[in-house]
Amino acid sequence: MIGRLQWIWHRLRRSLWYRATIYSLGGVVTALVAWLATPWLDVPSILKVGSTAVDDILNIIGSSMLAVTTFSLSAMVTAYGSATSNVSPRATLLLIEDRVTQNTLATFIGAFLFSLVGIVALAAGIYDADGRTLLFGATLIVIVLVVYQLIKWAGYLTRLGRVRDTIGKVEKAASDAFQNRIDNPYLGGQATPPSLAPGLQPVRGGKIGYVQHIDMKRLDTLASDSDKAIFVRVLPGKYVDEQTVLALSAPHDEERARTIAAAFTVGPSRRYEQDPRFGIIVLAEVASKALSPGINDPGTAIDVIGCSVRVLTPWLRHAADGIDEVEQPAAHVYVDPLRSEDIFDDFFTPVGRDGAATVEIGIRLQKALISLAAVGDDNGRRLARHYMHEVVERFDHGLVLEADRQRVRQWLDA
Repeated sequence: MIGRLQWIWHRLRRSLWYRATIYSLGGVVTALVAWLATPWLDVPSILKVGSTAVDDILNIIGSSMLAVTTFSLSAMVTAYGSATSNVSPRATLLLIEDRVTQNTLATFIGAFLFSLVGIVALAAGIYDADGRTLLFGATLIVIVLVVYQLIKWAGYLTRLGRVRDTIGKVEKAASDAFQNRIDNPYLGGQATPPSLAPGLQPVRGGKIGYVQHIDMKRLDTLASDSDKAIFVRVLPGKYVDEQTVLALSAPHDEERARTIAAAFTVGPSRRYEQDPRFGIIVLAEVASKALSPGINDPGTAIDVIGCSVRVLTPWLRHAADGIDEVEQPAAHVYVDPLRSEDIFDDFFTPVGRDGAATVEIGIRLQKALISLAAVGDDNGRRLARHYMHEVVERFDHGLVLEADRQRVRQWLDA
């Protein structure tokens, strides 16, 4: 159960400018420490060897880091464009939030600012001999960090923005979101009862967009007892407009309604964190794009189908084990469950539709559904069987040869 401030903090930490700012401040402070610590320094003369060369070293670092940073930004933009064209525009968010990329750029920018401040300070003559020695030692440490990041960055660039690497990031984001929902099946609240008490009043947000986050901690403070219970009617990922009912509550005044509505963060796009369906939808988009006539890459689509099995298996196993009735902290906030029917429809409908003319896709879809049926409960097996029949119907219309149709149809008896 993540509150609004904690969710904003998590998003902030994933921003490129956040790490770049932290590293830049670290570089500036490091360069100034040598000056501030000068009155208390007494560096042995043997350690002062090489400190006179710090000017030239800082000049080299400054010019090289500016060039490397510019090149790295160019490589990132190219990777984003490649991911948008070959994978999915929704996947670029994961590339932008990639920690390796952010740490590398932040290191380069921090080293550049360190050298810049050091050059200015040396030109101003604020360092004595001991201060220059300390600055020289800090410069050596910065060089080691930069070299380490350069070596790491060189290897990472070979796969940044590549189709398989981006698919792996989407799979991980989807798996993490499903695991979070397994741990908190009702986002930290309780299951919505089959029937609701009469007299509940709707709460509308007055915003248009996608629900990105629900602040369950705030709702929990508002629903202090059963008479003030709150029934959440939308899940993260739901598209809402000004008239959409976000929640139902006991008779309330306008102030309480505004407070409840403020717990729902609505934005222009979906996010991965609280929205497991978004990850599986993006995987389906990747498979559909790979099957488009312009790309015609069924191998990638087959790879994505395998990813979907890995993502959905823990969820179906969780549903089969019946472990969703766990004690949750928000005792009087009620949330609808995530429906497996919607998840299956999010993935198997578009992939089956766009791959209906390729026999390999039909066979792989059938195998994937058989694998999911093996770990699911009765509902999971029913869904898998339903979509296996749907695959047969789609591919009966899409395939030309009767032999290919039979190859897809035979899996119904497996």
